[in-house]
Amino acid sequence: MTITIKQGDIGENVAATLQRSGVVKDSKVFYKLLLASPDVQFQPGSYALKKEMSSKSALAALQDEDNRVQASIIIPEGTALADIKAGMVSKAGLTKKEVDAAAKDLAAYDLPSGVTTLEGWLFPATYPINPGWTAEQYFASMVDTMKEHLATAGVKEADQERTIVFASLVQKEAGLAADYPKVARVFQNRLDQGMKLQSDATVAYGTGNTHTVTTTDAERADASNEYNTYVHEGLPPAPISNPGDIAIKAVTAPASGKWLYFVTVDLESGETVFSDTYDQHLVAVERFQAWLRAHPDYQ
Repeated sequence: MTITIKQGDIGENVAATLQRSGVVKDSKVFYKLLLASPDVQFQPGSYALKKEMSSKSALAALQDEDNRVQASIIIPEGTALADIKAGMVSKAGLTKKEVDAAAKDLAAYDLPSGVTTLEGWLFPATYPINPGWTAEQYFASMVDTMKEHLATAGVKEADQERTIVFASLVQKEAGLAADYPKVARVFQNRLDQGMKLQSDATVAYGTGNTHTVTTTDAERADASNEYNTYVHEGLPPAPISNPGDIAIKAVTAPASGKWLYFVTVDLESGETVFSDTYDQHLVAVERFQAWLRAHPDYQ
């Protein structure tokens, strides 16, 4: 485990962090040991410890400079806000209450009017742990980084929110890098023709599932899910993930084509077939089903 001692943390804070991270079983036992060790001083920073240590071993490990590490919050492309918040709690020594409060305080990040969530605005990257930072400072760094990448991609401020919503969808639906602009074109063609997007990724997000894009017939028919693009027209009401450069570029410069459908026909290689018509799409779907029959143990 990597745990972080923040600037200004006292013994009780450290004890609570160790228990929350599973390093020690009981924070009270660790704190009692601290009270009996008046010469102990903690240096802010991140430390590599093991889970289920004794309080004595954990205290000794925190005093050993060899255990100090340069920890980071790593955000892969397509990560959802909920998972980023969990990473901030586990890596940055912040409490869930602190992170949740900072995520709700949208006015702190100079976002465009109408933005209702930090989802989508946290650029996927590696952010070093700064023991003196608050949750708000981490989020501000992520938001500022996203704004920089949007500007580099030529996205005007008035178009930022729509671009992020669209890119968040492409990020979850596309597989191979070469397919991102094609997936963006499929969804744009559908929008232009007044067709529903019919994205399983949006439906799954609306159910609270941020890790897969599989859905059931009942979920796809649920009109109460405002993210259900099988029922509701247009883009989802807010981003469904935090997109990276490749997805942002795809929606700002989609491929040329008349495709209206796509389906991945080989889950191992990621090969995806793009079709202009529904009949062509059905042929591709049958190919995918044949692949599944030939790989019954594929997970």
